[in-house]
Amino acid sequence: MIHTLDLAIIGVYLLTTVVIGLVMRKRAAKDMDSYFLGGKTLPWYMLGLSNASGMWDISGTMWMVTLAYVYGLKSIWIPWLWPVFNQIFLMIYLSGWLRRSNVLTGAAWIRFRFGDGAGGRLSHMIVVLFAVIGVVGFLSYGFIGIGKFIEIFIPWNVVSPFVPFDLAPAQVPHFYAMVFTTIATFYVVLGGMFSIVWADVVQFFIMVTASVVVAAIAMSRVDAAMLASLVPSGWLNPFFGWELGLDWSRYLPAVNDKIAADGFSLFGLFFMMMLFKGIFAAMAGPAPNYDMQKILSARTPAEAAKLSGFVSVVLLAPRYLMIGGFTVLMIVFFREDFLAMGGNIDFEKVLPLAIKQFVPVGLMGLLLAGLFAAFMGTFASTVNAAPAYLINDVYLRYINPKAGGRRLIYASYLICVLVVVLSSLVGLYVSTINTVIQWIVSALYGGYIAANVLKWHWWRFNGHGYFWGMLAGIIASLVFPMIWPKVLPLYYFPLMFLISLAGCLLGTLATPPTDEKVLMNFYRTTRPWGFWKPIHDRVVAADPAFARNRNFKRDMANVTVGIVWQLCLTIVPLYVVMKQGFPLAVAGVLLLLTTAFLKRNWYDKLENT
Repeated sequence: MIHTLDLAIIGVYLLTTVVIGLVMRKRAAKDMDSYFLGGKTLPWYMLGLSNASGMWDISGTMWMVTLAYVYGLKSIWIPWLWPVFNQIFLMIYLSGWLRRSNVLTGAAWIRFRFGDGAGGRLSHMIVVLFAVIGVVGFLSYGFIGIGKFIEIFIPWNVVSPFVPFDLAPAQVPHFYAMVFTTIATFYVVLGGMFSIVWADVVQFFIMVTASVVVAAIAMSRVDAAMLASLVPSGWLNPFFGWELGLDWSRYLPAVNDKIAADGFSLFGLFFMMMLFKGIFAAMAGPAPNYDMQKILSARTPAEAAKLSGFVSVVLLAPRYLMIGGFTVLMIVFFREDFLAMGGNIDFEKVLPLAIKQFVPVGLMGLLLAGLFAAFMGTFASTVNAAPAYLINDVYLRYINPKAGGRRLIYASYLICVLVVVLSSLVGLYVSTINTVIQWIVSALYGGYIAANVLKWHWWRFNGHGYFWGMLAGIIASLVFPMIWPKVLPLYYFPLMFLISLAGCLLGTLATPPTDEKVLMNFYRTTRPWGFWKPIHDRVVAADPAFARNRNFKRDMANVTVGIVWQLCLTIVPLYVVMKQGFPLAVAGVLLLLTTAFLKRNWYDKLENT
């Protein structure tokens, strides 16, 4: 059971977040821009730390420790499901394009792109719908993870004497999840983006400290030979063939069942599908969630690009120290316990079990505070995104356009609470983190991709095409899991993509183009590359000094090198913890070379406009 000192440390952290919310309340309540974007006054490095903290969520960390345990170094590829390399596309060019719009939300950006005509209104409505569905999905995912995590450390028999009701075992994690979501909701409701960023910065440094401690514990207790003797051939190799090539039969047979259930056995096919989907998903730009809100909060387009690049640096290296540390500790010291469980291992509880077993008193409190912080950072940022859309893009636009600042802030408070309640109800009916992750990244976001690639790169694409493409994708994302419940959503992504693309093309070609003035304003402001020649010619006719964006080749070269750079940031800390000398040296040199390339070809050429 958790020690009193550890509980005290967690209590101090939770109190700190509440105080931050109270302190920031006055600044956040000035106006909508202050509440949702921090008044666009926050420096890029704080926004980058905040975004990294928001992505360092507890559910994702539990999932990634499970992946590392099961798939070894091949697990570095599986986060391409999101895809994790979307941050590279953002840092190279998309964050700058997005920030130039100077709008409040992704839905407002849609009006900036498609105007206020019938097509613009339809596209605006569908992106608000997508944003709300996405927010509920992400909050449900966090709800499941935090409940499972806390249950390991605080058994119900410790809490039950202090509450006037009893719960069945399956209900206990839901109760704990409700307690923590209530606390997270409190500070984000009060302080908006200001409290989120400041709390995230505190949380980030807690997590980095905890990661270093975990890695040090693992390295002091496990050597390379000990680890190699307890994992199958190929586990320490990040490369793969058509098949996964990992056989756990001699070590822990239940892991083979886990691999089969995940659907990753044909890893070559899985990888190609991830890459195909991932490139288009990354080119679509950020989904309308907290990532987009942080980019829109940056002071300039150049700072927006910097914060997206900073996210990979400050997130991946420390997070993978923690992931690697817990993974090797579990493999070496929990093998017998897992063998005794037979086929009843809940791999999503690997992380909390490792913390309970290996982290000493005091440090456990710090680590748990950090992980609770990671949950709350993600949860708070996501909660903040919901009212940004529902208040700014629905209430203020269609219901009460004359609402004053105080009324809007109070309405935001109410929306935050309602969205949290709805997502918690959804979380009660979903049993695993992996289920929600697969649906969000492969099904829901699969329907998002086609329309959101076209919106940047093709002048003729209009609001009607956006509406019908997104609607077709959202319907497919909801229906396909019911038609093929046992199929990995990634494998039916191509069909979903084609359906959504057909909706985009039919909706666009059956209706007139977007108003020329809207297109010219968008093109002149955003300066995208792509199929914009008719609009470019009109802009140049009005302004002969206007210069075309000719950076496509440079951007794509930087993206390619950036993805390799990001992989190095992922695998270097794993090699450090697992004491893999020669591979570490190779990856380290590659990291230095790619960093130097990006410094010269990207960072030094950022336009501060």
